[in-house]
Amino acid sequence: MTSLNDQLSAIKAAAAGRLPGEVAGTFTNQQARLKALPAPVVPTGRELPDAALLTVTGATTTLRELLDGGPGVLVFYRGGWCPYCNLTLRVYQAELLPRLQELGARLVAVSPQLPDGSLSAKEKAELTFDVVSDPGNDLAGTLGIVDDGSEEVRAAQAALGLDLAELNEGGDVRLPMPAVVVVDAARRAQWADVHPDYTTRTEVADVVDAVQRLK
Repeated sequence: MTSLNDQLSAIKAAAAGRLPGEVAGTFTNQQARLKALPAPVVPTGRELPDAALLTVTGATTTLRELLDGGPGVLVFYRGGWCPYCNLTLRVYQAELLPRLQELGARLVAVSPQLPDGSLSAKEKAELTFDVVSDPGNDLAGTLGIVDDGSEEVRAAQAALGLDLAELNEGGDVRLPMPAVVVVDAARRAQWADVHPDYTTRTEVADVVDAVQRLK
């Protein structure tokens, strides 16, 4: 079976051939910068705040309500406009969700985008797990996984018709670094894998192994 990161590499290679040269160069430089960053460390045993999040209908919910008293896997992603995110969520739907259900753990995808964007991501990938918005990157910020980006990157995104101020809740132009955080029933982080380079993600087997160790 082709790994998730092999599939993501194929998307990266295809994108490089489609994008305008200057835009492609900006994103390549951005990825190199991010890849060189040390991955933020989420301390084991740290209790996550009961953050206020928004459902795909715009209703307020909390992390406590989403986890429903059990362990969970939080997947932080950039938004439904990101092809790397969409592929990852589809793979997690097909391959990770069934394993988590067997283990009694919830799966929740979190991004800073508006609820409409979360709904589109959920429908596009036919996701059956919770997809929520993190206004102002508040939850991601408590974990130290928010990237401020740069004016150069935002200009390249704008050249492609992408305006994060319009897409994200509250007009926040920052993005979370893709990450998976496994929490126990008390909302304590027991394992985390953070990817400063948004073109790579956490493999399904690694998440399953981390959840199994909760037992």
